[in-house]
Amino acid sequence: MSTTLNASTLLVVPLAPLVGAALAGVFGTTFGGNWIGRRLAHTLCILGVFIAFVISAMTLKSVAIDGARFNETIYNWMTVGSLKMEVGFLIDGLTAMMMCVVTFVSLMVHIYTIGYMEEDDGYNRFFAYISLFTFSMLMLVMSNNFLQLFFGWEAVGLVSYLLIGFWFNKPTAIFANMKAFLVNRVGDFGFILGIGLIAAFAGTLSYAETFAKAGELAKLGLPFTEWQLITVICICLFIGAMGKSAQFPLHVWLPDSMEGPTPISALIHAATMVTAGIFMVARMSPLFELSETALSFVIIIGAITALFMGFLGIIQNDIKRVVAYSTLSQLGYMTVALGASAYSVAVFHLMTHAFFKALLFLAAGSVIIGMHHNQDIRWMGGVRKYMPITWITSLLGSLALIGTPLFAGFYSKDSIIEAVHESHVFGAGFAYFAVLAGVFVTAFYSFRMYFLVFHGKERFDQNPDAHHHDAHDEPDHGHHDDHAKPHESPWVVTVPLILLAIPSVVIGYLTIQPMLYGDLLKDAILVDSDKHPAMSVLAEEFHGAFAMAMHGFLSLPFWLALAGVAMAWYMYLVNPAVPARIKSAVQPLYTLLDNKYYMDWINENILARGARLLGTGLWKGGDQAVIDGAFVNGSARAVGWFAGVVRWFQTGYIYHYAFAMIVGVFILMTWFVWHDQIKQLFQ
Repeated sequence: MSTTLNASTLLVVPLAPLVGAALAGVFGTTFGGNWIGRRLAHTLCILGVFIAFVISAMTLKSVAIDGARFNETIYNWMTVGSLKMEVGFLIDGLTAMMMCVVTFVSLMVHIYTIGYMEEDDGYNRFFAYISLFTFSMLMLVMSNNFLQLFFGWEAVGLVSYLLIGFWFNKPTAIFANMKAFLVNRVGDFGFILGIGLIAAFAGTLSYAETFAKAGELAKLGLPFTEWQLITVICICLFIGAMGKSAQFPLHVWLPDSMEGPTPISALIHAATMVTAGIFMVARMSPLFELSETALSFVIIIGAITALFMGFLGIIQNDIKRVVAYSTLSQLGYMTVALGASAYSVAVFHLMTHAFFKALLFLAAGSVIIGMHHNQDIRWMGGVRKYMPITWITSLLGSLALIGTPLFAGFYSKDSIIEAVHESHVFGAGFAYFAVLAGVFVTAFYSFRMYFLVFHGKERFDQNPDAHHHDAHDEPDHGHHDDHAKPHESPWVVTVPLILLAIPSVVIGYLTIQPMLYGDLLKDAILVDSDKHPAMSVLAEEFHGAFAMAMHGFLSLPFWLALAGVAMAWYMYLVNPAVPARIKSAVQPLYTLLDNKYYMDWINENILARGARLLGTGLWKGGDQAVIDGAFVNGSARAVGWFAGVVRWFQTGYIYHYAFAMIVGVFILMTWFVWHDQIKQLFQ
């Protein structure tokens, strides 16, 4: 039985995509003279990701079957006192699973991009970006220390900024990428504070050494406060996850990030970047298990995100934004599972969600191609007969998303609901209601989109904007005939859809036992079963994947999902007048949802304006008045004034100096005489 992995082989996994990104980004662009063409650029990038995927799959096999593990330093960057700053890999079941998910979804996106971006001038640059993103995400998930984790964390944020603003001539894209960058900086500020507290009190950046000292950290308080140190550390780390994994109220960047090309929506906002926060909290389970307060904070934030972001998906008309809000809601489900100490369930949903959400995003892009750039689902309909492959794969993805028994999403979503039901942390009751209500909401908006796009009468010839593309629209990818019927996408688009549809159906059935109740994640995730018995209860009730699916047909979540599908069918196929009547009846509620709970308005008009006022006050009052005015210029003026006074005594005439000496002698004599007399008087 193999118990170790080869460091050199593991190093190839992140470096292969990096080499592809470097070659395409330098020699495939004007920066390096355009030495290589499109075909060679995408071949190099795809080859790099394919190599990474093959090695990742082999690594997962070694870890899952042979019990192989790896936790070593690859490179020692520097040592500051006793603090070591290193590059190292930690390979266990959690890491190996994430490596496979990241590389497989990235490979599908790379292949899909050949067809989607074929007419774009930035073709090679786009491939360089997505390969660089794959490298960054792999460095994040493979790290064995907080320094490397932070490097990967910031690198995926930087590359997402480049990808969201890929079409830099679109003002909306530039606004969206700046918004994503700034909101993530808010979360990252909390994240680095948490890492700083660990470095200060644990004296290490290594995961293993930190976890070994977790019990000692739990006994400490934050200096000058009554707060428990471990609680502050966990909440700071989770604030970082709130930004990266788009949790309320730091969720506002993700829907606007749909301004980027569709492939990056699948890569960044479904399978990888937004799941980094979920992965990080699961990896930090030995710390979070020691703080009930932090777990309560996590579960409440996740519940709010799961339910209220789902409501926003109901009124969206842009096909990509509907899927984006479903991503927000599903990330809330994962976060709820983390708060219930069901870390393995959260990671399980992360894995299943990666496949069917990437499928739905890529299917949305296929529809956009086939509909000649139309993204408004109100002007689609009847697309099923024109795009059969896109239709069937979208249906499979939607069934997985709503948690249909036997589909991948069912096993992970149902496990989350059961885990929350068995949780005893503060806020679990609200979370249970939120995830149950979210089942109905998810089914409704998912099949609202599905029915409007693929069924009903054809409406694409009635689109009032069909002939008025402007400079702000997404490039048309070479399809400019607005009068043509929809058409199926080329094979480089449909093949990734098929390959993603397969795991969207079967991966949950195949992996639930080893991931939740086997040994795959046993040494990667720590749960105090006495305080948090949810997983123990689930293990007792689990009698196999098939039995779970059969029982699922009788459970409340299934009937809630079925009710959501039936309501969407009635409202958008049988009686399309109903939505308009409901809208007019609840206009204030619709306005609230249409304005996204006014979170953007609050951020722009209260927080941002308040920050500008504070910054102006610090600049004028602190910098100009105090620092420049009082200390810098004030000290200069004081010296000048003193020099001006002193210079009156420096006349250059000897008789002036002689007179001053006489006066001085007189003062000294007088002082000594008076001093002696006063002293005698008091004696």
